[in-house]
Amino acid sequence: MPPDDSALADLVVISGVSGAGKSTAMDVFEDAGYFCVDNLPPELIRGLVELFLHGGSKVQRAAIVSDARGGEYFSQMSAVLDDLDASGMNHRVLFLDASDEALQTRYKETRRRHPLNPAGSVAEGIATERRLVEPLRARADVIIDSTGLKAHELRRKLVDELLPRASSARMAVTFQSFGFKNGPSRDADMVLDVRFLPNPHYVPELRPLTGRDREVVDYVARDGRLDEFYDHLLPLLDFLIPQYVAEGKAHLTIAIGCTGGRHRSVAIAEALGGRYEGRDDVVVDVAHRDS
Repeated sequence: MPPDDSALADLVVISGVSGAGKSTAMDVFEDAGYFCVDNLPPELIRGLVELFLHGGSKVQRAAIVSDARGGEYFSQMSAVLDDLDASGMNHRVLFLDASDEALQTRYKETRRRHPLNPAGSVAEGIATERRLVEPLRARADVIIDSTGLKAHELRRKLVDELLPRASSARMAVTFQSFGFKNGPSRDADMVLDVRFLPNPHYVPELRPLTGRDREVVDYVARDGRLDEFYDHLLPLLDFLIPQYVAEGKAHLTIAIGCTGGRHRSVAIAEALGGRYEGRDDVVVDVAHRDS
């Protein structure tokens, strides 16, 4: 069956020296909706690309990390790139680099051994790897030096240089209600405790309802503290959300907790979800863990 040229619109081959940020690059492409494969020997790239180009494939964008961890197989990379060039396929080579000093510092901080010299010094491993990957560096379409860059700065640079703004995925924001009596929210980036607000649980006619019901919302807001809470919270979120988007954060979970997770937290999660729904920079989801 002839390949379907529309099946794969963009292929990014990620390589470089160990410790320079290849894992971060993989995360950036994965967050942007790319099909990602890590530590793939160069010879296997051909077979994977053939699968992508097959008429039944639904993969339109892919990113593959292939580096000197493949040992002797890495020497085949030049031939694989020649084949990709000859095929006319839209592909790019991204090379991540960093200074020897920066790499040694990162290995020291993580206490990991260098993959090319696990029984010896990190410096020797870096030198060996540089010799292996130098030919690929010369063929790279984009070279990014991560020396001095923090993780979020590297993510931002990768997004700016390799992902068109329109194609980069919007940050997913989840407003999650929960009840403290059932345990804390375990995946939250930010937790808001709203147990200081009036509790509808103690009103018999409101107890069977939830925070989605107007009567519950009115009761929670009856003494003015809910409005005062929003007066402080909304400017904070209006500031923070764009900052996280600019940093390249993919997911943000804001958990709102009350005692049972049925009334106050649900009402506030619903209100926040409605306020931020429809923004161009985020995708909003509202989840109720205990309601």
